[in-house]
Amino acid sequence: MKTALKQYQRIEATGLWRPSPDVQRREVVVSIGEATLTISDFNEQALTHWSLAALVRQNPGVFPALFNPDGDPDETLELEETETTMIEAIDRLQRAIDRARPHPGRLRWFSVAGVVAAVAALLLLWMPSALQNHVVSVVPDIKREDIGNTILQRIERVSGRACTPEDAQAALDQLAARTGVRKIVILPAGVQTSLSLPGGIVMLNRALVEDHEDPSVAAGYIIAERARTQAQDPLDDLLDRTGVTTAFRLLTTGELTPANIDAYTEQVLSEPRPNLPEDDLLEVFAQAALPSTPYAYAVDVTGETVLGLIEADPMAGRPMQQVLPDRDWVRLQNICGE
Repeated sequence: MKTALKQYQRIEATGLWRPSPDVQRREVVVSIGEATLTISDFNEQALTHWSLAALVRQNPGVFPALFNPDGDPDETLELEETETTMIEAIDRLQRAIDRARPHPGRLRWFSVAGVVAAVAALLLLWMPSALQNHVVSVVPDIKREDIGNTILQRIERVSGRACTPEDAQAALDQLAARTGVRKIVILPAGVQTSLSLPGGIVMLNRALVEDHEDPSVAAGYIIAERARTQAQDPLDDLLDRTGVTTAFRLLTTGELTPANIDAYTEQVLSEPRPNLPEDDLLEVFAQAALPSTPYAYAVDVTGETVLGLIEADPMAGRPMQQVLPDRDWVRLQNICGE
């Protein structure tokens, strides 16, 4: 504002001023001050002062330029086209004053825009998570079991069919009851060690029953899957991996597409199972009254990386219910045949 004023502070012009419609126009001298337009007679006697901020041009782009104080159109000042410098100075100084004054409307617009942007960001960041949490909470058990069975069938296309001889099913059911899960499936291949599916299904690689004499090893892997399920629902993991559109589809149609199932299956079968804090694992072992030491040595034969599971075994020195009778364990060890 001050820079613009310095440029124009010595400009004067002549014009025709009329204080009201019933008074004859008179020739005057017009000069610019810091915030005012001064109208004087030729004896340098000020006749009136107009605020530049409240100055209105009645006929933009037309000459002679006709100005009046804001709110008083009857008092007028005419400047001929030859007074271009004065007209441009008035225009520029008015713009400078306008930029310097507060703009409540503009501030209000920016405030509204900021609120809208914040709400949009909140929806983008919060809505997918909220939708997913809602879906996980409302899907009924029977639907979870259906999803789990569908994933199992897809995995069987890679691993081969689950080992299900009739004489071993009772032993499987007994092991499931002992470890606190709904269903245990033994696969000949595909799954690296163990895997939890929606609907309370725990899959075990056949090596976990065939290569260990102590059923506590297989039971330990099942307990580890229980702990992982408590840390993250398998359905929640599936939706994490396949995206918000999968959650929306499941909520609205109750179904998952084959592409969703394939994407999830390919990922979980190729990745190692996530590690869990030892304290969380030990808590679930204690709840099931099962020893953690056999599982720990199966994970790391040296015991170095699982020392906490060995030293803090909740069943160390305590009487323990048998995991499975020997006869039933032998049946499970032969569940996949030769």
